[in-house]
Amino acid sequence: MFPTVKKAFGILVMLFLIAPLAAILPLAFTSSALLTYPVPEWSMRWLTELVTEPVWRRSIANSLIIGGGTTVLATTLGTLAALGLRRYSSLFAGVLKTFFLLPMVVPAVVLGVGMQVFFVHVGIANSYLGVIVAHTVIAMPFVYVSVSGSLAGIDPRVELAAASLGASPSTVLRTTTLPLSLSGILSGAVMAFATSLDEVILTLFIAGPHQRTLARQMFSTIRENVSPAIAAAAFVFIVGTILVACLIMLVRMRTGGAMQKSVGPGIS
Repeated sequence: MFPTVKKAFGILVMLFLIAPLAAILPLAFTSSALLTYPVPEWSMRWLTELVTEPVWRRSIANSLIIGGGTTVLATTLGTLAALGLRRYSSLFAGVLKTFFLLPMVVPAVVLGVGMQVFFVHVGIANSYLGVIVAHTVIAMPFVYVSVSGSLAGIDPRVELAAASLGASPSTVLRTTTLPLSLSGILSGAVMAFATSLDEVILTLFIAGPHQRTLARQMFSTIRENVSPAIAAAAFVFIVGTILVACLIMLVRMRTGGAMQKSVGPGIS
């Protein structure tokens, strides 16, 4: 009985999560100018508008630029933080770990107000750099958690074996630690990119008119004119996320299998 109940509950949760997507995606292909059912006729009109309309095209380009910059910066800082705090369990290390995770729990509005005031003083408000830094603050904790989890799964004997063969700490890091934690780094990078793409509140506080992202453009469109172009943008978001997730799963499977074969037989 209990397995059946669990299975039924799992199906209900899955349907609950998928239902909003199933409701919005067909509207990306409607010929109507309204977000309504039933769909009168199937059309690529709104997907074409994302490419042809300057405001949508610019917002997509901005999202890719800002998301790419955020991914590089957040992945670098988050990975360095995870590596630096990996073997420390002191009170100070615990405080630092908590500090790195604070952006995950502090309301985005609070962060936005503080960053807006600070960025105005340092001169990076209403700039690409300012938006990238702001997005990095909220994306880095996801990288830190992902990489920390990956590092925790590394057998210390593998690194000790490399060091015992004469490898320097930097060589051990480059040839052993980083390859073994690659899946966590890649997962963190994907989460950082997704976080940047999805962020609206900080963008509203920090970005100027030239840094309007796709998420902010969708938000503005909802307020000004409910258009199926929003559904088309959502379709692009979802398809892009699925493709990147599949790519990461493939890379994790390949890197994990390769590293297991290379280091597994030698450690006992």
